[in-house]
Amino acid sequence: MWLPIWVTILVIKFLVDLLSNTLLLLPQQYHPDTLIGFHIPGIGVIITLLVIFLTGVIVANFIGKRLVMIGDAIIARIPLVRTIYVSVKQVLQTLFTPGGQSFRKVLLVEYPRKGMWSVAFQTGDGIQKLMQGEDMVSVFIPTTPNPTSGFLMIVPRKDVMELNMSVDQALKFVISLGVMQPCENGR
Repeated sequence: MWLPIWVTILVIKFLVDLLSNTLLLLPQQYHPDTLIGFHIPGIGVIITLLVIFLTGVIVANFIGKRLVMIGDAIIARIPLVRTIYVSVKQVLQTLFTPGGQSFRKVLLVEYPRKGMWSVAFQTGDGIQKLMQGEDMVSVFIPTTPNPTSGFLMIVPRKDVMELNMSVDQALKFVISLGVMQPCENGR
């Protein structure tokens, strides 16, 4: 009973500390503690959430979209920064765009060796005749319990087994270490 409560408290504390530490990016004379003269617990969280909200409001309108395009164009001219920024932006757009095609299907692939099966997500297809004329598919095999890390593999389409499982169910299955089994009816 206590373990879920303790983990929840730790996660919330981590997020609050992370958001509060964003104020450390400001010069010392602009810290709220310095401006007000005393420490207010949680002020970093409030300011960070307010900045995120205001950024969303600004970026959602025409002028904000133009500013983002100009910023992207500037970043696109900086060699090392361009590579990192564009890659991260593409991954985030793929994963978080509504109706996106980040994980198309839930699959089983034989990994790490023959006879052992791992849950995988189809991330792309159309990799035709990449190896000796075989139809290939790209899959992401998430690690347990952190599905954001894993392995990207390109395997022959004939070597994957499609599961009748939603992506959400498969993620719950992976995160729960296989404890949360998907329902028979696909829900």
